[in-house]
Amino acid sequence: MKLFLAFILFLQSSNSLFAAEKPNILFIFADDWGWGDLSCHGHPYVKTPNIDRLAKEGTDFHRFTVASGVCSPSRTAVMTGHFPARYNIDGHFAWVPSNAKRGMPDWLDPGVTTLPKLLQKAGYVTAHYGKWHLANNMIPDSPTPAEYGYDEYGAFNCSGEQIPVHEDAMRTNAFIEKSVAAGKPFFVNLWVHEPHTPFHTVPKYEWRFRDMESPEDAIYASVLSHADDRIGQVLATLDRLKITDNTLVIFSSDNGPARAGGKAELKLQYDTATGAGWGIGAAKGITGGRKGHKGALFEGGIGVPFIARWPGEIPAGKVDKRSLISAVDLLPTFCQLAGAELPENYTADGTSIVEVLKGKLMPTREKALFWKMNSPWPARNGQPDHWVAWAVVKDQWKLVANKDFTHSELYDIAMDVAESRDLKSDNPKVVAALLAEIKTWQAPLPTEPVGNVFSELRKK
Repeated sequence: MKLFLAFILFLQSSNSLFAAEKPNILFIFADDWGWGDLSCHGHPYVKTPNIDRLAKEGTDFHRFTVASGVCSPSRTAVMTGHFPARYNIDGHFAWVPSNAKRGMPDWLDPGVTTLPKLLQKAGYVTAHYGKWHLANNMIPDSPTPAEYGYDEYGAFNCSGEQIPVHEDAMRTNAFIEKSVAAGKPFFVNLWVHEPHTPFHTVPKYEWRFRDMESPEDAIYASVLSHADDRIGQVLATLDRLKITDNTLVIFSSDNGPARAGGKAELKLQYDTATGAGWGIGAAKGITGGRKGHKGALFEGGIGVPFIARWPGEIPAGKVDKRSLISAVDLLPTFCQLAGAELPENYTADGTSIVEVLKGKLMPTREKALFWKMNSPWPARNGQPDHWVAWAVVKDQWKLVANKDFTHSELYDIAMDVAESRDLKSDNPKVVAALLAEIKTWQAPLPTEPVGNVFSELRKK
């Protein structure tokens, strides 16, 4: 009996050691959160003490970009490690007639290689809480998050029941507690709604900003403050369970802040997934001096906060203003940390940034990054920076071009995050080389959606 008990204790300790070798991963992905919408980034009135804590205890990367200026393609890149154009996902998933009109699929093919599936095979338990939008709640036959590799989920902007937007942290905490009790490393998406429209304010946070002169500013500050508090609740759970030191926490956003094309009246609106709240008139997000907003491929649309904390592994209190890292880097990075093997037939568009997270500088980008959006040319009135249809970053250079390549601009993005100085005329060889890079990348891209990506509603 003593030998048997000793053997059981050995197995339990071995499982605990095995779990400790694999860091837990908590990926917090906000929705339309501008680079400047943090108090640690100098916002004039928004206070985000819990996200600021992550910056104080981790590293704040100032040159991170997502793979699109809008939601669904940006999230596709995180899930797949691929540029979303590979799946013909150039805009947000809407109802079926809108998707069909724009040449979009109705959802991301659940058969493709996804990050949570890879982490499941590496022994992780996986969960998703909050916004989904890799389909749409108006498409009832779309796959649920479970079909993409999540053991548990509670989501909105998906098929089935929509969870209340403010229950994301509560459910995340419950999953973390259960995972720790089981001795399993976990991967959790906490994809918060804020600060996407509608702005769902609640009395506690309205009262917090009651003295502000502008009701629009007060609304915007209240929803950001509410999200920051929920993030703080999850960080407190990590502390209470004594797993902070073995948990990689990342805070980022799917794209830059939304803004109305002109002056918008402050009024209520209704969303079928999240309910009623204030509309675009209360959108007051800022980009920290970056050009453009949501929907643009300039840095105001794709340059978003990226703060990483992993005590003892990621330097604390550091600001990295040079490393050009991307959302497509997350899948290979998380897989390396988790010991997850990539399939033989899979090649990530990004690269692992484990060493960058741990303090190594990456001032230039050897592996090119690409963007594609269906942007108008010339730009529409009220949206002067929303004309870029193609973009590439390689080494320190970023080239942007309109849809037929009749106009392009060149920036040294490693030194000029504001994209204030077009260097095209001084560097014709660089322009020619980067245009060739885009066209080479463009050539094999699909011209229409393929795979298990269509709703039965298309038949109607």
